[in-house]
Amino acid sequence: MEFSPEAKKQYETILKRYPDKRAALLPVLWLGVREFGYISIEAADYIANLMGLSGSQVYSVASFYTMFPKRKIGKHHIQVCKTLSCWMGGAPKIIDHLKNRLGINVGETTPDGNCTLSTVECLGSCGTAPMMQVDVDYYENLTPQSVDQILERLK
Repeated sequence: MEFSPEAKKQYETILKRYPDKRAALLPVLWLGVREFGYISIEAADYIANLMGLSGSQVYSVASFYTMFPKRKIGKHHIQVCKTLSCWMGGAPKIIDHLKNRLGINVGETTPDGNCTLSTVECLGSCGTAPMMQVDVDYYENLTPQSVDQILERLK
């Protein structure tokens, strides 16, 4: 496992932005996700070797943040906020609707590999509950109907 030549160039560019290699870890983890699809233990070890860190240091940072997948996920990552504001605003109904529409449970990926459904802690949009993040986009004030429209665009 190693970065492609293009990713290696990006890695070098990232490092130039930081006076200390360790400070570049989060952007390098994003590079790892783009390259490998997720941060496995092997990917963490590879990044650690590049950066002069231990594999456990890199993997502990990656596992702290829910934004870095630790296993293969679908083409689209649907993350529904389950913190109090969203929960009270209707997140359970949205989660159940997504489970029924996608035919999967939380933590699973659709058989076609298109969508992975996750629940996450606060995404910082409490005033627009319930909300979810799909890939890098936020969708707020969700209803089952708006979720259906979003899912149609993901096909």
